Amino acid sequence: MTTSADPTFEEYRPMLLGLGYRLLGSMWDAEDVVQEAYLRWLRTDRDEIREPRAFLVTVVSRLALDQLRSARVTREAYTGPWLPEPVSADTFGPSDTAELRDTLSYATLHLMERLSPPERAVFVLREAFELPYEDIADIIGASVPNCRQLHSRAAKRLADGRDRFHPSAAEHGELLTRFLTAAGSGDLAALRELLSEDVVAYNDGGGKVRAALEPIVGIDAVLAFVTWLQANAPIDAVRTIEVNGEPAVVTRRGEHEQVLAIDIRDGRIHALYGILNPEKLAHVQS
Repeated sequence: MTTSADPTFEEYRPMLLGLGYRLLGSMWDAEDVVQEAYLRWLRTDRDEIREPRAFLVTVVSRLALDQLRSARVTREAYTGPWLPEPVSADTFGPSDTAELRDTLSYATLHLMERLSPPERAVFVLREAFELPYEDIADIIGASVPNCRQLHSRAAKRLADGRDRFHPSAAEHGELLTRFLTAAGSGDLAALRELLSEDVVAYNDGGGKVRAALEPIVGIDAVLAFVTWLQANAPIDAVRTIEVNGEPAVVTRRGEHEQVLAIDIRDGRIHALYGILNPEKLAHVQS
């Protein structure tokens, strides 16, 4: 990707990447959108731009919204479950508000796939970037009342799938470690204590790495899947990393690595996200 020498654009680049990533769930796509925004920035008479941040947020949001509409068709044809691309949170600069951290969490990004493109855009612009509804309406080409309705609908749909009480990083990491220890030893009783009854395991191999082609739903099915993996493809190595601002691990089975992230609800693991597609691991591996 071409590096901009424009100091104003570079000042906002991390923020714009964070915006594009939250809207698209893909760092590759976010980088493409931000680069296109840079090219448009170069072609624009900067003397006519009174608020560079507002201008760039508008350009990136509109580009990402167009991309998201076409991406939904592509993701429906994806081999197996499509999961967001995991990233390191510091890519986007400091997440100094709870809203910024929450909209970057892996579980929230996955839930946002349920939203329509306009719902997702309104939710991200309002929650993470605190834009007034008048500005959001101008960006997405809708009325202010419609934007309020889109935000309310998106917030409700996401609230139905999220825990009101977020565990600390230490609690998150501890639960993940206990899960790996129990899975590695085949301790089904311990695993059952860690998983919620309606736990779901998602595996994203993208057709490039062997992975489950459908979500694995329910505690008994997930326990059977974990037992089968341990018997047929035991973990060779584990290292702890940070993914989207929360603890996660990279596990290696033979030649293949995966990032494993979890969602916690009511103190138990509610979802397991296994990202095996190697094309999605570039922004979390050191």
